Amino acid sequence: MRPGQRIGVREPADAVRDVAVLPATVALALTPLLPVYGTTAVVPALVGGIVLGAAVTVVGALRRWSAIVVVALLVAVYALAGGALAAPTTTVAGVVPTPATFAALARGAASTWKQVLTLQPPVGTGGTLLVAAFLLALVGTAAALTLTLRVRRSAVASLAALVPLLVLVAAVVLGTRQPPVPPAVAGTVLAVTGLTWAAWRTGAWRPRRVVATAALVAVAATGGLVGGPLVVADQPRFVVRDEIVPPFDPRDYPSPLASFRRLVKMDDTVLLTVDGLPRGARVRLATFDQYDGVVFNVAGDGSAQASGEFRRVGDTIDVPVRGEAARVDVTVGALQGVWLPTVGYARSVDLGRATGDLRFNDATGAAVVTSGVRQGMTYSLDVVVPAVPEDDEIGGAAPGRVSQPPNSGEPPAVDVAAADIARDAGTHVQAARAIADHLSQQGYFSHGLTDAGDYPSLSGHGAARLAELLAGDVMVGDGEQYAASAALMIRERGLPARVVLGFVPGSGDDLEGEGDVTVPTDEDGAVEIRGRDVQAWVEVAFAGHGWVTFDVTPPRSRTPEQEQEETDTDPQPQVVQPPALPPDRVTPPDDDTEQPQTEDPPADDSGLALWLRIAAWTGVGLAGVLVLLSPLLVVIALKARRRRRRRRAADPVRRVAGGWDEVVDTARDMGGVPPVAATRRETARAWATTVTARHPAVAARVDALARRADRAVFGAGAPDRSEVEAYWADVDATVGALRRTLPWRRRVRSRASLASLRRSSPRPTRRQTALVASSDAAPGRRPRRTRSDRRGER
Repeated sequence: MRPGQRIGVREPADAVRDVAVLPATVALALTPLLPVYGTTAVVPALVGGIVLGAAVTVVGALRRWSAIVVVALLVAVYALAGGALAAPTTTVAGVVPTPATFAALARGAASTWKQVLTLQPPVGTGGTLLVAAFLLALVGTAAALTLTLRVRRSAVASLAALVPLLVLVAAVVLGTRQPPVPPAVAGTVLAVTGLTWAAWRTGAWRPRRVVATAALVAVAATGGLVGGPLVVADQPRFVVRDEIVPPFDPRDYPSPLASFRRLVKMDDTVLLTVDGLPRGARVRLATFDQYDGVVFNVAGDGSAQASGEFRRVGDTIDVPVRGEAARVDVTVGALQGVWLPTVGYARSVDLGRATGDLRFNDATGAAVVTSGVRQGMTYSLDVVVPAVPEDDEIGGAAPGRVSQPPNSGEPPAVDVAAADIARDAGTHVQAARAIADHLSQQGYFSHGLTDAGDYPSLSGHGAARLAELLAGDVMVGDGEQYAASAALMIRERGLPARVVLGFVPGSGDDLEGEGDVTVPTDEDGAVEIRGRDVQAWVEVAFAGHGWVTFDVTPPRSRTPEQEQEETDTDPQPQVVQPPALPPDRVTPPDDDTEQPQTEDPPADDSGLALWLRIAAWTGVGLAGVLVLLSPLLVVIALKARRRRRRRRAADPVRRVAGGWDEVVDTARDMGGVPPVAATRRETARAWATTVTARHPAVAARVDALARRADRAVFGAGAPDRSEVEAYWADVDATVGALRRTLPWRRRVRSRASLASLRRSSPRPTRRQTALVASSDAAPGRRPRRTRSDRRGER
């Protein structure tokens, strides 16, 4: 038994060992993908890809199929099985592929890699996310087994041991910071297994080398597993997905907290309708943890815990808390902007076709839609609403270990008020509660809408406005000012705190401040959230309890009494009155900072647009088919070019000889190898017992063409044009007859065969060219026969 021979020649046990070892190493190399998708979600795709890749490769080696046939079968397996294993949402009953399945698989082969890197794990199985895992398993297994089963040279076949290492590199690039099998361990195991298998595969394995090999493996393992951590020290492992900056930055938009008064003015307008909202649950719009002296906003420092880092998410989202699970359906009303209302902590978000525009922040539970929310938009949330612990339950808990950006520009009144209010607090939760109670019980409520009879109160939460609230004569404001002040004071006491803007259903009708109100609902019983339900509150992090909600805004019924200013009876000096304003003057805008509205362009539902979309998708499909057929088309084009050059040769004798070469190449593609150093007639007689053995009529045609080619080459003069055209007509008929002797599958394979291209006919020598030229000059003279002429044009 010679190492490196094909599966049909080598011992079956050797081939079985190859098929057992290489797919197992590929499976180990794919383990970094388990936490990316979730183990139960990705295992069918990985196992299916490994099994199908091995099956196609082994059957192709047993049947001696060409490489083009094996590649075509792999593409067919990817298209047919990829729907069930990699894109189940596009199939019928999760198995039967549809036209949408083929389009999704073709598109996903190029676009899925970026999606997997930009989504937060676990990415789930939505869309074509599993295509990356399925392709790595399918192609990796097929490549490894193809090298070892089909390559004759054992040194080249042993390179199959490198394929699992390449698959491991790709899986690590797509993986997370904490894979189930550390990359150092997986790499060491693959290196040891690959070296052992390669030594056996090349025939270099010797029992006496076991001790030396074991010592080498021990040194390599110790250096990789022990020496590696010592060299890199405490440096974190580089992960590609952590270095990708999300394309969406919410800091490019104004802070929604600055639009608090704008939402208040939409008093009775339905902003959104929520169905399935748990009792007592709130709707979160945005969360802020960075203050710059002007506005509270989200922070982005590049870390996963930053409130401004919004990433794409898959079908499922890891929820860090426990609580009441619920399914919430939301219909957007008059609410606009990019911020998507959420409830509690979302485990999944289903936006339908707009899922690709969703960005989520795990640290805050907030979400955005890059294309903007719009009226009539519907989506569903699977959420967990955590219970709010009582102060006694929190007890002496320490502040939560949360990294927050430093504040800047806060007024001195914040520090003074925080120290004065919480000076008697014994625990952290008591300090936070003292600040919240002081603001809600000692302050007054007013939206500042003087036209509606409110007490004057400026909007905004800049440093000057907060200083006026805390150090002014009357502490009056609404949720915007109280939540911002409370968050800054609590953070001054060493507690992590953040501001949340959202909605509390029915709070706008709670005039007594007792919370016992009737929540407005629609005809189906869903909760209607209106502009007057907007609220801002504070969340404080405690160790072991997470983020705890604190309400700091006074009840709506607590308003300052407006004292009528006494009219001064002292006469005032006469002053020059300012000129009257022109009637067409421009009214300045309100002080409120309004969030820009994102409007989608109107959809074009015309018939022309529909046909253009159909034409575009048809073009994409045809382009994909052309890409798949490109190897076959290239081979056919090369053969057509060769045939055209032969038929259009300048010399008539060469045109006739080229016709015979066309017959020879056709037979070679069919598997008929011409005898070495045989003439044309000898070749025709040899093929009569092999290629055309069962077709005497075709054999007679081939023999006749050989005789006519010899007469044209060795006879006196040169054939005229009509004789050449007649000869080529017979060549075309003979070539067609030869191909019809084969079954249709072998006929297709012969057209795609590379046999005739690898061994082209020899070019004529200068002596042959001179003889042909002399025969043209002297038609009556017979050229001298050369050795190559006697051998014939094969």
